[in-house]
Amino acid sequence: MKKIILTTLTIITLMVSCQSDDQYEDKNRDPKNPTQVSSDFLFNAATKSLFDQMTSTNVNTNIFRMLGQHWTETTYVDEANYDFNTRNIPQNHWSEMYRDVLLDLATAKTNNDADTAISEATRKTRNAQIEILAIYTWAQMVETFGNIPYTQALNAGKYVLPKYDDAATIYSDLLTRLTATIPNLSNTGFGAADNIYGGNTAKWKKFGNSLLLRMGVRVADVSAMTAQSTAAIKSAVSGGVFTSNADNAALAYSSATPNTNPVWVDLVQSGRSDFVIANTLVDKMNDLNDPRRPFYFDQNKGAGVYEGGPYGDNNAFSSYTHVSARVIDPTNPASLIDYSEVCFYLADAAERSISGTPATAADFYNKGITASFDYWGAPNAANYLLSTKVNYATAQGTWRVKIGTQLWLAMYNRGYEAWTAWRSYDFPGFNLPAVSEDPVPTRYTYPINEQNLNNANYTAASAAIGGDKQTTKLFWDKF
Repeated sequence: MKKIILTTLTIITLMVSCQSDDQYEDKNRDPKNPTQVSSDFLFNAATKSLFDQMTSTNVNTNIFRMLGQHWTETTYVDEANYDFNTRNIPQNHWSEMYRDVLLDLATAKTNNDADTAISEATRKTRNAQIEILAIYTWAQMVETFGNIPYTQALNAGKYVLPKYDDAATIYSDLLTRLTATIPNLSNTGFGAADNIYGGNTAKWKKFGNSLLLRMGVRVADVSAMTAQSTAAIKSAVSGGVFTSNADNAALAYSSATPNTNPVWVDLVQSGRSDFVIANTLVDKMNDLNDPRRPFYFDQNKGAGVYEGGPYGDNNAFSSYTHVSARVIDPTNPASLIDYSEVCFYLADAAERSISGTPATAADFYNKGITASFDYWGAPNAANYLLSTKVNYATAQGTWRVKIGTQLWLAMYNRGYEAWTAWRSYDFPGFNLPAVSEDPVPTRYTYPINEQNLNNANYTAASAAIGGDKQTTKLFWDKF
């Protein structure tokens, strides 16, 4: 298993320190062995790194499925009990996102701007594609950590120890950037080198607008950002968001390494039996008689029998329900945002009378559930929607609880959004882990190396957000 121990700052500083002045570099460049990597190569490298990081279930890098309480562990239960630091999980996520995603994207833009062989329209479209992935990544980092290096990040030549920017200020800037970049999508951009949409500009615009919708909804409870949130949601809806699962921002994996789905790598290729389905999820789906269960889960306990392992406990692998064959298929696609998710955000916005009226929220809610059923190939969505426990008019709880619960269920195999659904909508039902009994985290703590190497800025950032604790609520998490 990969274990990254260097900070982003260290990596970037080393890279910068090895660069010569351009005038000497040009004279020593071998044209048969180019040192300047093409923008499309860097774009694809960043794309794969982003999808892999958000999809992996390697406990050294990504424990989002456990934070969302969809899965729990067997032999080693530290992560399900919210031990972040034994394996340096925040450090590894931080390094991966800054170094292998954001830095590659920034370099891709620099090289794209310097490319004299492409048209201006192609350059602008490629930069817009780069920008959309960068904004997704920055937003995810803010939503995960809070205040982070932003304005001084990715520039180790000038800022070896970058300051941390205010999270709300970063998010506001990201909304402005995203709104500005979507109109620049005018041709195929990276074309066949684009492994998300193959150069389909219309789908990239939907991706950009769907991300804008998500981000607008995410900060809708922040009073100081109400106007910007509303404007972002309206702009996204008028610009055109996803309308089917065919629009999903997805990466198709192959059956051959190194381009297989990382879950297959983590569980099948490595021969691991580290996870079972958590009782948090199984109990809820059993209570709702949810037809997606045989698509989400294996039937290793017998046909139609699903039993989740107690969350955070030392669970015997053979005693509880396993993940389905589809989830561990090496070719199973991964998504950054999908149609089902978008529908639930539209339901949220309708309840706020932004993208419709509260009366239309039920329609978006139904479409979100149906989209999830369609994606997994599950039958009987219509009957499920008629259940008194599911129907929008009769399901228990506020609109936040109804939307949040079904969003959480639909985000199976997308652990980050499952966890964020709970943080955003505060629906009941999550369990305390059996061993530590610690509360569910609301953020990642900052990397230990940041405390050691960038201490002054780390200390200021920690104080600004209310303490570097797992339970500190971030600026957008108001309930």
